[in-house]
Amino acid sequence: MTKELGVGIIGCGNISTTYFSLSPLFKGLKVLACADINAQAAKQRAEEYGVVAQTIEELLANDEIDVVVNLTIPDAHYPVSKAALEAGKHVYSEKPLVLSLEQGEELRRIAKEKGLAVGCAPDTFLGGAHQLARKFVDDGGIGRITSGACYVMGPGMEMWHPNPDFFFLPGGGPILDMGPYYIANLINLVGPVKRVAGLTSKASETRTITSQPRNGEIIPVKTPTTIQALLEFVSGATITLTASWDVWSHRHANMELYGTDGSLYVPDPNFFGGVVEASGRDKDIKALEAWDHPFGKFNQESPNGPRANYRTAGLADMAMALIEGRDARCSLDRTLHGVDIMTSILKSGAEGRFVDLTTTCTQPAALGIEEAQALLK
Repeated sequence: MTKELGVGIIGCGNISTTYFSLSPLFKGLKVLACADINAQAAKQRAEEYGVVAQTIEELLANDEIDVVVNLTIPDAHYPVSKAALEAGKHVYSEKPLVLSLEQGEELRRIAKEKGLAVGCAPDTFLGGAHQLARKFVDDGGIGRITSGACYVMGPGMEMWHPNPDFFFLPGGGPILDMGPYYIANLINLVGPVKRVAGLTSKASETRTITSQPRNGEIIPVKTPTTIQALLEFVSGATITLTASWDVWSHRHANMELYGTDGSLYVPDPNFFGGVVEASGRDKDIKALEAWDHPFGKFNQESPNGPRANYRTAGLADMAMALIEGRDARCSLDRTLHGVDIMTSILKSGAEGRFVDLTTTCTQPAALGIEEAQALLK
């Protein structure tokens, strides 16, 4: 029987339902307790999912908890993760891990000192579509990747999120909120980044909430809402990334990678599934033959139809990595490299110069059909 790690969730907002509902799919995990600065929120989730509601202090002192899942708002990620590490717990955080490289390096120092693991979302690059793209790249399907273009653009969060304030404050913005999905997948497909440049701007100094219950309330915008970045990879590839909440509509694809022998069209890195297309030198774009990857199968209904959603796969992979003594795919090194990339892009935009990265990482191990199946119960 596979060993299970006791899991405690801190932060019982919208995203917590995903972790509560999907974690039972995976080996190595048993959610035991939850906590929130809002005791009523923790109590509600505890009643919904049959776990114990505790204060944050009680959860950190709980000897049955091996891993703390940090689902707090971005600004609280660092202090909560630090407190968990200091309490002797492994940590798995929602993205972004931290808001500065210095914060991340401090977490790495504590984790190394105490022999603990730190992991972080996003884990969507483990999805069936993105792992099919990875296999195609690894098999030489488009030759050596030389360039590419990525776009994640929309009008913003204030139209649907009940409390969108933090999206428009330092630590928020499209590059730190949505950028992690794209950057994690680029590291998965291309590898680490060498240096970056960025142009940053914002269309408005304020936003008007049109969602309920705060419809009509005006909130400040204190972080760039349009970022146009250039990433130079260690491999020599150069890829552009545009992330914006100032765009009402567009016709750009999510991710295209161009190689010496063809092109690869990757679906939205925010999701696990989708159609992967490619062309060779003949320029004939065709869908890759679908494969029976466990994390590409539909398991949820959404407003846009059925979809594959296996969030917590990264947490499960980290748990099994701890049990099996191997490298976790959503590791601290890769996550910290992603933070370095994103914060360096913002720094470049503020200072008007290229910024060399001070971190690096390896590509995560591919997650094929058998490896993915091994994570499921």
